[in-house]
Amino acid sequence: MNFELNETQKLVRDTARRFADTELRPHAAERDRTEEFPADALKKMAELGLMGVNIAADYGGSEAGVVAYSLAITEIARADAAVAVTMAVTNMVGEVIEKFGSAAQKEQFIPRLTSGAAQAGAFCLSEAGAGSDPAGMRTRATRVDGGWVLNGSKAWITSGEFAGAYIVWARTEMPEGDEKLSAFLLDPAAHDGITCGKPEEKMGQRGSNTVSITFEDVRIGEDALLGNLGDGFKIAMVALDGGRIGIGSLALGLGTEALSLAIDYSKEREQFGQAIGRFQGIQFKLADMATELDAARLLCLRAAWMKNEAAKKGGRFSRQASMAKLFSTEAAWRACDESLQVFGGYGYTKEYAVERLLRDVRVTRIYEGTNEIQRVVIARDLSRNGL
Repeated sequence: MNFELNETQKLVRDTARRFADTELRPHAAERDRTEEFPADALKKMAELGLMGVNIAADYGGSEAGVVAYSLAITEIARADAAVAVTMAVTNMVGEVIEKFGSAAQKEQFIPRLTSGAAQAGAFCLSEAGAGSDPAGMRTRATRVDGGWVLNGSKAWITSGEFAGAYIVWARTEMPEGDEKLSAFLLDPAAHDGITCGKPEEKMGQRGSNTVSITFEDVRIGEDALLGNLGDGFKIAMVALDGGRIGIGSLALGLGTEALSLAIDYSKEREQFGQAIGRFQGIQFKLADMATELDAARLLCLRAAWMKNEAAKKGGRFSRQASMAKLFSTEAAWRACDESLQVFGGYGYTKEYAVERLLRDVRVTRIYEGTNEIQRVVIARDLSRNGL
């Protein structure tokens, strides 16, 4: 068992860390205040290869693998989770196109995502009545001569207002007469009838654009179908397995940053004639946070390694991805909460970043599949396959 990173993984991690320290962290609080979309930062990240970390070099990707991607997301999230989630979704969209797209779709869309020509990608799955239950989806694609007509609405779409590539899930009628979900790939700027709602006023990750999207008689060609007709559910589940590694890694970054701030503060803040870090009550908090976050890191990296292996040899990593997402997001939540406690009243003010970290981390237990759904995934896999 080798825990050493290879040179490529170290390079990607260190590149992301330097960029986070110099370009993201100094502006994170202001971006949180203004809710400004990080367009300039994303363009620079694309130039560094961070918008296609696990994508083939033929399409402009870094081809560095899933472990490198996990490490990079963690570093970016330490500085600004709003930028990290935009990066995560764009990487996920690119990977889905690479896995399921036609040659023409890959050539049209992936280089635009990896180069930054398209500011982001959007994953249009959730609806107001279909979050954890995709069977409740109401968006429909109706076949017409030469293609399809899309009608419906999507909710909670990351980067929806700015994305240059949408993957949209819709109900489609199958040849045998029943209905199944299918996935479609389109450039929103090339189609009439697409409307974005106003950005959601969120508790955290406020620099990340989150909107509802309405499709009203949107005409798309036959070539917009991603993968095979009726394969939408399978495509979504494969994408979400990988996406959960990204969100687990993002949460890990938030928790790690919170712990780092708490350690530094515990050395500086004095009460009763000594630094608070010398009191056992504070030491135990720091020790518990560090231990849980280290376990979270190992779960994320194991899931990332298994995704790499699955791409080469086949096999599944759904359980491990769900475990990584579940444990990491809850450990990170506890770390941010306890770090704020270490700061005391100061932690409750915007003078210190730990307040923003706590707001940013909360949603990680909800998106990319709620943690309740992760427990369902894990339990079902245990029932089918045992330990």
